[in-house]
Amino acid sequence: MTVPAFEEYVPAIDCICAGCAAQRRTAASALPVRYGGHPAAHGARRALVLVTAAGVVLGSGVAEAETATGATGTTGDRAAEAAGAARTDTDGDSPQGGPGPLRGGGASGPPSSTTTTPKLRKSSRADIINRAKKWVSAQVPYSMTKYWADGYRQDCSGFVSMAWNLSGNEWTGSLSAFGTRIAREELQPGDILLFHNPADPSKGSHVTIFGGWTDYTHTHYTAYEQTKPHTRKKTTPMAYWTNSGNYVAYRYKGLSGGSAGSGSSVKGFPGAGKFGPGASNASVTRLGRMLVERGGKRFYKVGPGPGWGEADRLATRAFQKAQGWKGKEADGIPGPDTWRLLVNGTGHGIPGTGKGSGGGSGTGAGHGDSNPDSKFPGRGYFRPGQSNSHVDRLGKQLVKKGFGKYYTAGPGPRWTEADRRNVEAFQRAQGWRGGAADGYPGPETWRRLFG
Repeated sequence: MTVPAFEEYVPAIDCICAGCAAQRRTAASALPVRYGGHPAAHGARRALVLVTAAGVVLGSGVAEAETATGATGTTGDRAAEAAGAARTDTDGDSPQGGPGPLRGGGASGPPSSTTTTPKLRKSSRADIINRAKKWVSAQVPYSMTKYWADGYRQDCSGFVSMAWNLSGNEWTGSLSAFGTRIAREELQPGDILLFHNPADPSKGSHVTIFGGWTDYTHTHYTAYEQTKPHTRKKTTPMAYWTNSGNYVAYRYKGLSGGSAGSGSSVKGFPGAGKFGPGASNASVTRLGRMLVERGGKRFYKVGPGPGWGEADRLATRAFQKAQGWKGKEADGIPGPDTWRLLVNGTGHGIPGTGKGSGGGSGTGAGHGDSNPDSKFPGRGYFRPGQSNSHVDRLGKQLVKKGFGKYYTAGPGPRWTEADRRNVEAFQRAQGWRGGAADGYPGPETWRRLFG
């Protein structure tokens, strides 16, 4: 029997045994040393090929067929997910290739270089998202060695290289050179969330494209990503299922004008003419709903609705004053700055009065909001992007009460996911469930913590 000639051995990617998992990690880490690979990995990989070839000689034709199937097949997602359940990765690996030129029909010009200032091609947010959607529609199979028809490698970093229209294939260790680091609260469609593990690049390194917030809490977003078995668009926890705290937000340096198209959470200001006495349109309804979400519920006895009313003016003015604005800047008519803060979920929320103003999230069972002695400052202070003394005070009290296990540093004045999870743990300890234990303090949560 002729000994088969293997270019490379790939362990069965649908096998969950420890041996195959270890082999997959070894194969994934065998990047060139200059790209962060391990020097010993290449020797180990070569030995693995020889052992595998010898095994095939002794095995049957069926074994050969099974090996071929295992080397080319695809699996399900990186881990099975039940509806609403947390994602669990078996090994956290995201194998990928290193920097290189475009391949096949997509090759054009020299590859990008990360040793010098990279050359940037102009792209708008709409361009980036539309390119990402093409791979989602085509369901491009995940591969760290294959290249799609456009010349980009079919792994997570190749996907971002394609969406950002880079002149070559990059990897998680070089993509940051093409972007500017930004705060997570500044994320807009077309930006990326990047985690590169320099100690072991094949362990956990990954990158996703931010497609927009899914709601005003900014705890989940629409992620475009290249992962097994193929490109997908999915609602994803901020910042990701695993290694969430290590992801860094970047904005493409070659970004040009243009919106992100439909589905974007960032919309342009509709114009001051849409608001004021006599106005009736969808923009007024949307303004009212955003104001309610930021603590303005007490101003609305009915609505919000499309007809402009005194409730809209008072709620808008309260929001503007919460930003420290005065005079014409707080006249109750939204301008571009007011609209931007509301749409992005940034800035200060409307403070509560402590007299039935609503406590924010968690107003279900056990979250009464009629106790004026609670001195609850208002839900607007406890949202992603907020930084104030109330958050710091809340965190310290949680630690004092024994509910600070999610803090790895702090607590501090900036609201974080650790704050939310600690609040949720406290709420669940009260016997609350569902919306009453969402991790955002309401008046009753505050009263029980500080009472």
